[in-house]
Amino acid sequence: MKEIYKEIQQSQVTTPLPHRVAREGGIDSMTSSPSNQGLNDVPLTAFGKGLSSNQRTNKQGDGYFPHSGRSVGWVFYLSLFIVLAACSSKPSSVPQQFTEVNEEARIFPDYRDVTIPPNIAPLNFMVTDSLADAFVMQAGDLVCGAGEDGKFYLDSLVWRRILSDAKGRDLTVNLFARRSGQWVHFHPFLLHVAEEEIDSYLSYRLIEPGYELYRQLGLYQRNLTNFTEAVIYENNRAFEDENNHCVNCHNYQAYNTNRMTFHVRGNHGGTIITDGAEAHKIAIKHDSILAAGVYPSWHPTLPLLAFSSNKTGQVFHMMHPEKIEVLDEASDLLLYDPVNNTVKNVIRTKDALETFPCWAPDGNRLFYCVAKMPPSVLEDYTAFNVALKYDSLLYDIYSIPFDPETRTFGTPRIEVNASADHHSCSVPRISPNGRYLLYTLGDYGQFHIWHQSADLWVKDLEVESSASHSSQPSTPTSQPSTSSVQPSTFNFQLSTSYPLTAANSSEADSYHSWSSNGKWIAFVSRREDQTFSRVFITYFDKQGQPRKAFLLPQHDPEYNTLLLKSYNVPELTKTAVQVSVETLKHVIYHTDAEVATYQE
Repeated sequence: MKEIYKEIQQSQVTTPLPHRVAREGGIDSMTSSPSNQGLNDVPLTAFGKGLSSNQRTNKQGDGYFPHSGRSVGWVFYLSLFIVLAACSSKPSSVPQQFTEVNEEARIFPDYRDVTIPPNIAPLNFMVTDSLADAFVMQAGDLVCGAGEDGKFYLDSLVWRRILSDAKGRDLTVNLFARRSGQWVHFHPFLLHVAEEEIDSYLSYRLIEPGYELYRQLGLYQRNLTNFTEAVIYENNRAFEDENNHCVNCHNYQAYNTNRMTFHVRGNHGGTIITDGAEAHKIAIKHDSILAAGVYPSWHPTLPLLAFSSNKTGQVFHMMHPEKIEVLDEASDLLLYDPVNNTVKNVIRTKDALETFPCWAPDGNRLFYCVAKMPPSVLEDYTAFNVALKYDSLLYDIYSIPFDPETRTFGTPRIEVNASADHHSCSVPRISPNGRYLLYTLGDYGQFHIWHQSADLWVKDLEVESSASHSSQPSTPTSQPSTSSVQPSTFNFQLSTSYPLTAANSSEADSYHSWSSNGKWIAFVSRREDQTFSRVFITYFDKQGQPRKAFLLPQHDPEYNTLLLKSYNVPELTKTAVQVSVETLKHVIYHTDAEVATYQE
């Protein structure tokens, strides 16, 4: 079978990935490109003959575009003139004569009437119109022409200036198309420019939506103010029996990349812990621990990590609209101290599944998900029987107080009792001000990236009645518990939870992350094609309501359809990852994992 896998791998066309362009500050810079070539297939010289490596970056406005392989000069402008960001073969000005048409232009991505950060990269887009051979867009004094392909590549210098000037206001976008030599003007649309910026960096995993082999996946970090994408770490490009491994579950401390963690599964396995530019590998295993640490959460101020410990598997549906079900046979909560390399159980139960821990911003409470095992499964507890009851696993959200001085936990309380209404929660995340609990709600289970029913919901923790926390079930957890946390009678429908309707879609919406100012939420959605998960960003206003979500901007507007990879776990940070690819590769390939000491 391994030989067959190798033959399949050798015959496959490499999946298109972003191109390695430069090395800057210990990170391999990347740029999004629709090319069919892979990372290792593109010679660096292809991006710019005669340029030094530190010149080959994809910072818009620096005079070089690696996508086109040509050098362009700086664009200067005077405020009295309209600046044109277009090639000479494209229209060079706003049409003076045109006909109004009662049509909205078909644009992709759909940036119509979205709220955007004032520091976001240019919203390059394309217009589809089979009757037209040229296009012009105008927003303020930014004018851009497009050829028959309808692609607009906006000048970043002018883009930054007009967004800065438009903070807290709207920009009107006018679109024109040339049909049979005559110009027409579509209905204008608005871009709402928020006052608040978004964190500059977004990291994520890129992975094929369905896979059998650990290869061609990695962790990457995008600079949201331009189109630079950096490699954090990539696994093996080809099938190698001795080197195949997976990387997943990256997490940072308080939006700062000084402390980061992620897991390596398979060969060279372990958990990677970074401290600035340094990294080391640890292993969490003990007879008293269910399994290795899985879903992590850094304490906001202390050098501590909460992990869930999961025995996870996946099953494939034969007659079901959803392809895969990822579920836990068992799961508990752990607390890991990276300074002393010690680990202990926080909650350990036999008849409940605890997972997805998340610290509150003040570090005094830990949120997590809990599902009670169906009685029929407990009677004959096997992984097979758990899989058969996949749609009976309903997760609620609990929280448990934490004393930073003694590093002990108190009595849990229920926060969202979704199971009472036959729904299931996943991935709790608390806003930076501590007011809002953001989570994904679906019909069942906890791996909602595969569930079409999954939507983003929030709960306002400030306005909740104190009565909802009265008479709560208790499970002391300063010592590991052997009984499940019982749900209360608190009615989910009467709680202060509500859906983020303006941001949600009819497809799976999940894997969400707050910005450090609490004004932006990055998440992934399958709304574009029901197969690949893409990054979307939504604004979260003062009333606790979202705005229409917009697709992560790319240099080539078609990139989000040409990239045959799914985005997982988008995490916003204020700083770039400090540790180099070479350091991580050395630690993963050439060092042994240090086994953590178990504490009773």
